[in-house]
Amino acid sequence: MGVSGCGKTTIGDLVARELRVPFLDADSLHPVENVAKMAAGIPLTDEDRWPWLATVGSKLSAAGNGGLVLACSALRRSYRDAIRAQAPDTIFLHLHGSKEVLGSRLEGRSGHFMPAALLESQLATLEPLEADEKGVVVDIAGPVAQVMVDALAGIANAVKADGGTLLGASAGGASGTGASGAAGTQGRQFDVDLKAAPFNLDDAAVDWVNSTLESMTLEEKIGQLFINHNNDYSPEYLDGVLENYHVGGMRYRPGPSGAVQEHIRYAQSKTKVPLLIASNPEMGGAGSCDDGTFVSTHLQAGSHPDKAIARQMGQVAGVETAALGCNWAFAPIVDIHYNWRNTVISTRSFGNTPEVVVERAKEYFDGISESPTVCAMKHFPGDGLDERDQHVVTSYNTFGYDQWNKTYGHVYREMIGHGVQSIMIGHIGAPELSRHFRPGLADADIKPATLAPELLQDLLRGELGFNGLILTDASQMIGLTQAMKRKDLVPATIAAGCDMFLFFRNADEDFAYMLDGYKSGVITEQRLHDALRRILALKASLGLHLKAREELVPATDALARIGSAEHRAIAAGIADKTVTLVKDTQHNLPITPQTHKRIRLYGISGGSDFTMADPLAYLDVVAEELERAGFEVHVFKTAAQRKAAGEEGVNFMTVISEEGIGDYADKYDAAFVFANVKGFAQEAAIRIKWSTPMAAEIPWYVTEVPTVFVSLNQPNHLIDVPMVKTAIHAHAGSVEAIRATIEKIMGKSEFQGTFNENVFCDSFDTRL
Repeated sequence: MGVSGCGKTTIGDLVARELRVPFLDADSLHPVENVAKMAAGIPLTDEDRWPWLATVGSKLSAAGNGGLVLACSALRRSYRDAIRAQAPDTIFLHLHGSKEVLGSRLEGRSGHFMPAALLESQLATLEPLEADEKGVVVDIAGPVAQVMVDALAGIANAVKADGGTLLGASAGGASGTGASGAAGTQGRQFDVDLKAAPFNLDDAAVDWVNSTLESMTLEEKIGQLFINHNNDYSPEYLDGVLENYHVGGMRYRPGPSGAVQEHIRYAQSKTKVPLLIASNPEMGGAGSCDDGTFVSTHLQAGSHPDKAIARQMGQVAGVETAALGCNWAFAPIVDIHYNWRNTVISTRSFGNTPEVVVERAKEYFDGISESPTVCAMKHFPGDGLDERDQHVVTSYNTFGYDQWNKTYGHVYREMIGHGVQSIMIGHIGAPELSRHFRPGLADADIKPATLAPELLQDLLRGELGFNGLILTDASQMIGLTQAMKRKDLVPATIAAGCDMFLFFRNADEDFAYMLDGYKSGVITEQRLHDALRRILALKASLGLHLKAREELVPATDALARIGSAEHRAIAAGIADKTVTLVKDTQHNLPITPQTHKRIRLYGISGGSDFTMADPLAYLDVVAEELERAGFEVHVFKTAAQRKAAGEEGVNFMTVISEEGIGDYADKYDAAFVFANVKGFAQEAAIRIKWSTPMAAEIPWYVTEVPTVFVSLNQPNHLIDVPMVKTAIHAHAGSVEAIRATIEKIMGKSEFQGTFNENVFCDSFDTRL
């Protein structure tokens, strides 16, 4: 306890680490109204404080015998009495400093919502500990090491005087006796509370979790930590996975909905413990099966004032994945797209501010939660700063502790409070966050979050108070595998604080590595059982333990909901709302068959990606829709396309010569460029790759005829085509999005979509 600037957070965290108990800063428990008042320099009233103090006391009380260190100002005797009313065993550690010492420290602080001007008010309010209060006073004038020695000695004496033994205590409240933890830098352990959010289990469900855990063999326990990626639909394959590896969850390769559902039905019928069946419904039903409904991308759902778009995306995702038998969504994505060069989440983030991300993520969560589905938001500690892709290299979130808390931390606090059940951890390092919890950590020792106990335990479990399940992102990603040898990293993820491991690389090897990690003590018994309780609790929160095996997957008639006319209509409505006019500085629009009959149509793609889909298949749809609207369409073919069609004597120079002749404007009235540059996980960042050097499709023709550039995916193309004066972001290569775009080009409907500054790529010429 103590006034602002006395070091409650620093000393409290160090005391907690020394005693191996959780640490919590009471500032994180303030309601947003209190934070806003303090940021504005307005002192809180007691009416503001009482609900907050009750929450502080309840947190200390809930710690029970496990112990908790909690940093709280607790300036008045009445405030401390309010805390003690909830947690009678609290010991108060008062960090005392002179006005001069406190003032100098406050002047050096940044990123905190307590202005130094309020120090006078706090000192006037402070009522020192009285003789009948359990506590100790420590002078903070000395170095941190001396303050720590004095604090621990004082707490030990206070506990001894109370008839106890010091295993744990708290600074500004101290509560209870402590919990043991792993030595060294393993971080503190936070045991799951099965009856608390997000699990909220009743006594019967808790009994099921405990009895199921007790019934497992060691191999079955190890198996529950794994989520398999099903690469085969055959019963023999599933039998081998379940019998040999006893996995806790599965994600499958998308296919026809009927085949996927039958695959899941068979798996659930054969498993000893009901399975978590994951899907990746980032765009609605699309991606979970081949015939699912594409509703919108995350960026698309953030590109219109109507926040209900995100809810509709979640609703369709929930209905269609549940129809398959899925019960776990690897969504929403809560990354913030700060860096326009980052293309791994450029379309997969709701936007470039924490406010829009929180608003739309909550809507998505509420929508999908209408179905029997739990969510895994991703990718903690947050993507969107580094331009690189963790699929191919470790990337980094470089925000400092204070800035991270205002941005990504704000998002995670809001979503945890909103009830999200699980969090996927990115293979993303956070150097400044790691050093906040591990001062002096060398550059070479910065690990991706999946291997960083200070991020998973001290930050996510401790400061953010997340009680749910933590899983790794895909374990084949180079962002993880470059960090250490496979045999070490597999168990290290669980030891660091992850509860589930996403995908085998080699099933026999990874299972053995995890088992060896437990037997060698890398994974403690406590850590293993805590992870297992969280896994089983997630299953129990879905009611999987209450259903007969044949009821875990819907009947085949549920498949009629997938790709339904109702869902397609929702997608069409969203496409109409979100097609965005980024610029039209030459006033080229509208363009109609009456004013510009002959259209030269260019298609740009990034080539075939891991989906193996035809990268230019969308161009046929564009041509058909233009012709349906009454245009005369002339599709450009590259040299490679013409050669593939059997034409001889053609090369990129001959194509440039033919395309660039002076009668271009005599042949065509306007040029439309439709770009559908997709793909991630294969490059660190994605840009337009033209078909040849100085390719004929590059918009040199903007000086000849009105030219319209339409992106069907990435928002950052203006950096490569700044010369175009009319740019549209349609967000998707779906029929609905293409049709809506053409309608708007012709002026038959208004552009309604919005965009953020990332589209201009920090370059002046993109705005011209």
